[in-house]
Amino acid sequence: MGRVTDSAARAADLIAGADRALVRTVDALAGPEWGEPSLLPGWTRAHVVAHLALNAEGLAGVLHGAHVHQPQPMYASPEARDADIAELAADDPADLRERFLGATAHFERALAAMHEDDWDGRFERTPGGPDFALVSVPLMRVREVEIHHADLGAGYAAGDWPEAFRVLLLDSMTKRPYPQPFSARPTDLDRTWHYGDGEGGPTVSGTSADLGWWLTGRGTGAGLTSDTTDLPEVESW
Repeated sequence: MGRVTDSAARAADLIAGADRALVRTVDALAGPEWGEPSLLPGWTRAHVVAHLALNAEGLAGVLHGAHVHQPQPMYASPEARDADIAELAADDPADLRERFLGATAHFERALAAMHEDDWDGRFERTPGGPDFALVSVPLMRVREVEIHHADLGAGYAAGDWPEAFRVLLLDSMTKRPYPQPFSARPTDLDRTWHYGDGEGGPTVSGTSADLGWWLTGRGTGAGLTSDTTDLPEVESW
């Protein structure tokens, strides 16, 4: 991948496998299942797949823009993003599936086309909005694929995440703000992560999958324990 960070390289290595697993789940959805609720409030499975397709297209556009030295934002606006998801989710499932497959392949081609010097610089999520380092794109995409794959509620759950992704997710979530410091100690991995500013705070234990799911603001914290009884507050991702 050229001049990228270790986490970006690790993320890029995981994308193809994550895509293949997600495609298998999407291909297995029967017609009525597309309109059933996902695990995300207010979104059907079709909304989740539409979001994943548009996210792939947006990030592929970001990478292509960097590659040809014509920077472009990921989305035209927050409103356009939301409207596009709703519109695409309303399409016939067969058409949505084809759009999703095409977008997934488009992103992988854009990633493969990147040269070493293409990774310098930043991009905007929307014009005038927050900007991000280009090297964060592989991590952004693999998190979208793995986490939203579980959000589909279609037989793939956090417990199915590969260990390498679980480690990457727990690493990446240390970069987020938290109201109070705390530590996470997975029962299935021989290391501890610290979150939030400052030292100390409670230690939360559980499987790395349950910890990752909870750190993204999902679920109730089932399967986790805290040495102060109560789980720390985390925001939804």
